[in-house]
Amino acid sequence: MTVQRIEALRIVAEQTAELPVVVTCAASSRELAAVADRPNHLYLLDAMGLAGSVATGVALGIADTEVPKVVAIEGDGSLLMNPNVLATGGFLRPAKLVLVLLDNGVYGATANLPTYGARIDLGELAVAAGWTVRRAADPVELAARLAESLTLDGPVLLHVRIAVGNATGVPKLLENPVIIGRRFQDWLAERVGR
Repeated sequence: MTVQRIEALRIVAEQTAELPVVVTCAASSRELAAVADRPNHLYLLDAMGLAGSVATGVALGIADTEVPKVVAIEGDGSLLMNPNVLATGGFLRPAKLVLVLLDNGVYGATANLPTYGARIDLGELAVAAGWTVRRAADPVELAARLAESLTLDGPVLLHVRIAVGNATGVPKLLENPVIIGRRFQDWLAERVGR
C-alpha cells in the first residue's frame, strides 16, 4: 500500500518532535502544519527547492551541539529544482542531516504534471553524490527506515514513494514567514544554548 503524503508526514512528525524540521513549500508545509504545527518546524513558504539547502546549513551550524539531527522534508519536484543540494551535502558531509524525500512523481501544485522522477532515480543521484540512502514505500517501512536514518551519520536521504494527491480539507498556511522563521530560530536557540 502506497502511503499518502499526509500519512507520511504524521509518521515523520511522530519521530521528530524534538528535532529541527525544515519543510518544503505548498502542500507539504500545509499538511505538516495540519498534522502537528510546532515551533521546531520551519515552513519554507514560496521557497521551492531550498529545504535541503537550509537544513544543510542548520546541520552544519549545530554540528558541535547536543541537537542530534536536522530533518529536511522535500518533494521530488522541489529536489529537482535544486539538485545541487545532493552534491553540496555529499561534499560537506553534514553528519546530522537527514533528508526525507517524499516522491510522488508529479508537481502537485501544477495539475500533477510529471517530474523527471518517473525516469530518474533520485535516490541513486544521492548515492552518486556520497549520501547514505534508505528507501520506503509503505507506512511500516517508512517508520522503520526513518528510525534507522535518525541513527546514522549523515548525510542520509530517505527516499519515500508516496501516492499522488493532496489531502483534502487542509487549511492554507497563512502565517507570516517572518513569524515562522523567528519561532523556529527561538526554538533552536534554546536547544543549542545560543
